[in-house]
Amino acid sequence: MLFNSIGFLIFLPIVFILYWFIFNKKYQHQNLLVLVASFYFYACWDWRFLFLLIFSIGLDFFSGIQIEKSKSKKEAKIWLAISIIINLGFLGFFKYYNFFVGSFSDLLSGFGFHANIWLLKIVLPVGISFYTFHGLSYVIDIYKKRISAERNFIDYAVFVSYFPLLVAGPIERATHLLPQIQRRRIFNYEQAADGMRQVLWGFFKKMVIADNCAPLVNDIFTHYQTESASNLVLGVVLFAFQIYGDFSGYSDIALGVSRLFGIELLKNFSFPYFSRDIAEFWRRWHISLSSWFRDYLYIPLGGSKGGLMMKIRNTFIIFLVSGFWHGANWTFIIWGGLNALYFMPLLITDKNRQNLEVVAIGKLIPSFKETFQILITFSLTCFAWIFFRASSVSQAISYIGKIFNKTILSIPPHLPYKVLSLVGIMLLIEWSNRNMFHGLEIKRFNPWLRRLLYLVIIYIILRYANFGNNEFIYFQF
Repeated sequence: MLFNSIGFLIFLPIVFILYWFIFNKKYQHQNLLVLVASFYFYACWDWRFLFLLIFSIGLDFFSGIQIEKSKSKKEAKIWLAISIIINLGFLGFFKYYNFFVGSFSDLLSGFGFHANIWLLKIVLPVGISFYTFHGLSYVIDIYKKRISAERNFIDYAVFVSYFPLLVAGPIERATHLLPQIQRRRIFNYEQAADGMRQVLWGFFKKMVIADNCAPLVNDIFTHYQTESASNLVLGVVLFAFQIYGDFSGYSDIALGVSRLFGIELLKNFSFPYFSRDIAEFWRRWHISLSSWFRDYLYIPLGGSKGGLMMKIRNTFIIFLVSGFWHGANWTFIIWGGLNALYFMPLLITDKNRQNLEVVAIGKLIPSFKETFQILITFSLTCFAWIFFRASSVSQAISYIGKIFNKTILSIPPHLPYKVLSLVGIMLLIEWSNRNMFHGLEIKRFNPWLRRLLYLVIIYIILRYANFGNNEFIYFQF
């Protein structure tokens, strides 16, 4: 079930009414309702993979209890290893089997051997990367004694399968979400109203920005060999806003919907295209994944405690693994490697934490230096996005090669003025609220002006949105 579908617009009010008016006597009843709703939500995509989700939940629930009950460190480590191996085994099979088999075949071909490989027509279960990471963080935290094992299966199942975040995050932590699940929720009008504003902004970014950029991006990348260099640049820039509108739009909808049920999820985006360097960008883009890799991979590897070479090694590892997490293609690994290279000058000069505050806070416009830094960071990010969007490494290299010719200085022959204007509106609103939780959290205007803005956003959605039930990009990850 897609957020941007008629089915969800029917599903959400029904669950909301049952949650607050029928099952509101005890939070345990609300949790049971949410679990049933979440399983139904997931089954609407493909009911067969619901059993895989339930198995994953059961595995980590049981493993967590066994880790806590273990009488020795060795026994606890065995149970942790069982959970990790099975979880990553399923993820590896569904997501990476064909990649590894194909890459091994290519390696053999390079040495003159020709193998008959057996590729499988595997359907990737939607959300598997996200709910697998939920479970892994849970059992690791129990092993590290950061949390106690949960004994209530329903509560734990809600933590993993909670429908707003189930298929594309944010990647939650048990320390943050479970306590909210295990206490009584009282309806808070202000929280719910701001949640609706965040949902509205999410729909704007997804249906107006991302879904209007998508056809133009697809056309340019499909026919890149005959496009002018300036048009290729336009295609990359539009893809940058497509993936931002698509993924951050999903996150806004997820966080806003969850707030309707009195539950706060982790913030996943913080206006990343206003970043002044690549380190700041990664503190603001897909925050829940970046922090997951920091806590469960970077720090266990030694983090920043060792010498410079260890820092460089660990940084490359987390960026390459992050790229591989996104998909079974060398393009994603190169994308991760490029971002690691971007990060190196900051790491070596110890300037990777110099831009922690919001850019140009208290000012209407940034300084010339800040503007230059933002443009450079955005340009580097766009260059890396070419590999993320391309279907193969050869296509990405060919695309880049065709950018660098004299036509790069020309004006694209058919500028999409409507789409660029809509992107401009999004940037203007987000810039003016860059120190807020989300783009439509506007507090300094007169209430009637705020309501007028909301009506304008609704009008733009009704007028310019693509209502084709377009899937979210991160469903494939």
